[in-house]
Amino acid sequence: MHLAVALDGAGWHPAAWREPGARPGELFTARYWSVAVAEAEAGLLDFVTFEDALTLQSSSTDGPDGRADQVRGRLDAVLTAARVAPLTRHIGLVPSVTATHTEPFHISKAIATLDHVSRGRAGVRIQVSQLDYEARHFGRRAVPLPDAESYEEAADHIEVIRRLWDSWDDDAEIRDVATGRFVDRDKLHYIDFEGRHFSVRGPSITPRPPQGQPIVSALSAAGALGDGAAAYGLVARSTDVGYIAVRDAAGARAAVAEIRQARESAGLSAQPLHLFADLTVFLDEDAPAADARRSRLDALAGAPYSSDTAIFTGTSAQLADLLQDWRPAGLAGFRLRPGVLAHDLPAITRGLVPELQRRGVFRRAYEADTLRGLLGLERPVGRYAAHTAA
Repeated sequence: MHLAVALDGAGWHPAAWREPGARPGELFTARYWSVAVAEAEAGLLDFVTFEDALTLQSSSTDGPDGRADQVRGRLDAVLTAARVAPLTRHIGLVPSVTATHTEPFHISKAIATLDHVSRGRAGVRIQVSQLDYEARHFGRRAVPLPDAESYEEAADHIEVIRRLWDSWDDDAEIRDVATGRFVDRDKLHYIDFEGRHFSVRGPSITPRPPQGQPIVSALSAAGALGDGAAAYGLVARSTDVGYIAVRDAAGARAAVAEIRQARESAGLSAQPLHLFADLTVFLDEDAPAADARRSRLDALAGAPYSSDTAIFTGTSAQLADLLQDWRPAGLAGFRLRPGVLAHDLPAITRGLVPELQRRGVFRRAYEADTLRGLLGLERPVGRYAAHTAA
């Protein structure tokens, strides 16, 4: 079983920052994120994701909600991951980027750089935006794209960054001081991408990443991203890892089947795709304590917590039962969203992980040095190098 943790501020509950140990004064420091990722690595988790967006958090779809009692603001996810990378050794680092308002050339070199500084542990979570007030930050469009077109643009975005990662052959760098040759220019390739949304010639300015292709992931959830079929299609056709936000095992089974069918229709069924179910978790030594803590947080927030995912409240053993019950739906693993980072992340690493290890379904040591290796994915050959050889 693969396990990941989604990191967002003080936790996914809006009142998490008010809990003991939350350290809200450190939220915008490198140390805060370094400590969180170190905890996740101590628990042998496959990777962490870093939430991000291009507008302030809000409970409203019309714009900032004006609330002053909840965390607002984030550090840049890619830069945070790059800062944490030298302080960790094994865990994958997967920042979120919004394809809708960013250029794929920029994202490709940022994630390639993260892969270099982490020595092969980078990934990216691609997301789309259909928020009018977010679009107004950039002035590229008067209104957001329709749902389906937003996902078509995101698919093109991913295709461009993948081609750019391959635009340097693995052996393009010579670095021969004696002959004065640093690079073999014949091993840098124009990608010449022409699509509806992007026109990119290439090559990249960053050498091919250590993994060849860092992991590309995306969330597929109609409630979170608009059109469910379009989101499923993006995951099916363009990613290595997909996160599905569902309420129960039956929902997971239906989502997996739809994504697998879309992947087969695209002629990609032979290529591996890992599907992770997202779960928001509140863990304690016993179920009543977990319920009481969540109720206390709800009272501080002024409303019951809701999510696009299933919300689990209980013990580590009960959560382990649930994960094992859901896994036969076709899931490779789970991405857990800690309700309160200070409480629930250690509960995952020090409670849930040992429980899964006792059951023989989770690793007892890291078995690979790259994120692709942890996920059992081979390092791909560069498409242009393969073409040249042929």
